[in-house]
Amino acid sequence: MIQARFHDGRTAAAHTVDVAAADGTLSFAVAGEPFAWPIADLDVEELGDRARLARPGDAARLILSIKDWRTLAPSRGRRLRRRELRLIAGLTLAAAAVCAVVFIGVPVASGPLARATPAAYERRMGESFEAQIGLAFKPCAGAAGQQALQRLAGRLEQASDSPFELRARAVQASMANAFALPGGAILVTDDLIEMAESPDELAAVLAHEAAHVERRHVMQAVWRSLGLGLILDAVVGGGTGAGQQAVLLAGSITDLRYSRKAELEADSRGQALLNRAGLSSAGMGPFFRRLAEAAEGEGPKAAAVRELISTHPDTARRAALSDARARPGPPAFTSAEWAAIKAACPAEKPRRRLLPGFG
Repeated sequence: MIQARFHDGRTAAAHTVDVAAADGTLSFAVAGEPFAWPIADLDVEELGDRARLARPGDAARLILSIKDWRTLAPSRGRRLRRRELRLIAGLTLAAAAVCAVVFIGVPVASGPLARATPAAYERRMGESFEAQIGLAFKPCAGAAGQQALQRLAGRLEQASDSPFELRARAVQASMANAFALPGGAILVTDDLIEMAESPDELAAVLAHEAAHVERRHVMQAVWRSLGLGLILDAVVGGGTGAGQQAVLLAGSITDLRYSRKAELEADSRGQALLNRAGLSSAGMGPFFRRLAEAAEGEGPKAAAVRELISTHPDTARRAALSDARARPGPPAFTSAEWAAIKAACPAEKPRRRLLPGFG
């Protein structure tokens, strides 16, 4: 005999009963009234160290320890354990499948998916990103400098095979970087403009970002970060909350990272675009070399540069490859344009905390 608590389901009273099992039936008595419950018909719910037994359609229930229940009905206990193990195994396999899709499938498929994304969708996403990121990255006030940057963007657009209009502008940000948004916008920070020592160097940076746009590397990075459902929801405005997540991503767009292969491809293609536009492509190697030297120093600027190059291919190797591909040509900016670009952003800017860049 095993003791259990019996609840009739009609009152709050609980009765202590002695339960026995024989011939597939649980037998017990309550106030002299006998009960016989077929074990095979019982609904069993395991609650921690307790089991709650009930017959289908009956509010009455027996509560006893898991150990006692498994003693009374060892075959039912084994079936329950097997069912639990199957559930755990199924959930584990499902989690593994999701992880495989997110961390393997989406990165592998990001290139084909990016190329298959309609340009109109990418433009719409880019407009959303640009509006959000504009809250943190304020455009520099110098109109002449902004116009000079846009003229170079126009020349790079004509030289490229991109379906997008390239739109370049200088912005204020507490980091030295440049990065592209979906749909063709290119932002260059005032700190990077300050670091550039020649028109060729700044032109190389813009051409590198133009190559990211042309080769759809921007969308590849977004695919890897958001996944299929999030991207489509961000574009068409579904009701799952993915659109809101896309807006949040826009606020931290500089967290998107390109693959090392994409970075090397953008280096090579960027120089090719400059050559196609009839401009010098000799500024990329020297700029990479100075980035590497700056990262070896101390202080906030050195730390910012280290952050910039930490996720990129080896900077010294990139400089050597860029030097080998360099072709001579006229500078991208006249002396007056270069002076206007350098003066486009105020020397003093408000302090603010920004996320590190990715371009």
